[in-house]
Amino acid sequence: MYRFYSHTLKKPVITLIAGEYFATQNGEVLHTIVGSCIATCIYDEKIKVAGMNHFLLPGMVRPDEILSSEVARYGMFAMELLIGELIKLGARRKGLRAKVFGGGNVLRFRRDDGDIIESNVRFAKKFLELEGIPAVKVDVGGSTGRKIFFFTDTHRVLLKRFDMRQDKRSFQDEDFYKRRIFQRRLAKSRVVLF
Repeated sequence: MYRFYSHTLKKPVITLIAGEYFATQNGEVLHTIVGSCIATCIYDEKIKVAGMNHFLLPGMVRPDEILSSEVARYGMFAMELLIGELIKLGARRKGLRAKVFGGGNVLRFRRDDGDIIESNVRFAKKFLELEGIPAVKVDVGGSTGRKIFFFTDTHRVLLKRFDMRQDKRSFQDEDFYKRRIFQRRLAKSRVVLF
């Protein structure tokens, strides 16, 4: 996560990368770029608190990984952590609303990993439904990346779709993150025979 001041937007901007979440009541703009990942913007209109998460996998954390992994990379934890931070800032659970973005068919996954992209989309929708948080905007699927600017004071989102494969840096960042996660999962699941 890094911060900068945007002279164009005339506001402080906080950029999130995959595996991060942030909640605020200070009116910053939250920014991220998603391809296959999901970004969820959750806010309470009356209390004026809002936040965003950015995750690649819906769940599947193993019990022995909970204390050693970056749990926010998993949708289940990313959602719970974000909601918890919003409530700490005064949000009311019944006042929460959400906007969901991403889940584009951008990265290639191995067949034995299942349909991770579709699982991400289904997970985000189902989680919000089960928690009773209305999704007022859902822009998911397709084959494009999405650049998101979430104005936490007004809950407005500026969204730009783009061909992520043509934007080398964005594609490489998301692909690097995917490889890092799956290498960790493989390393922890190997069996050593002696």
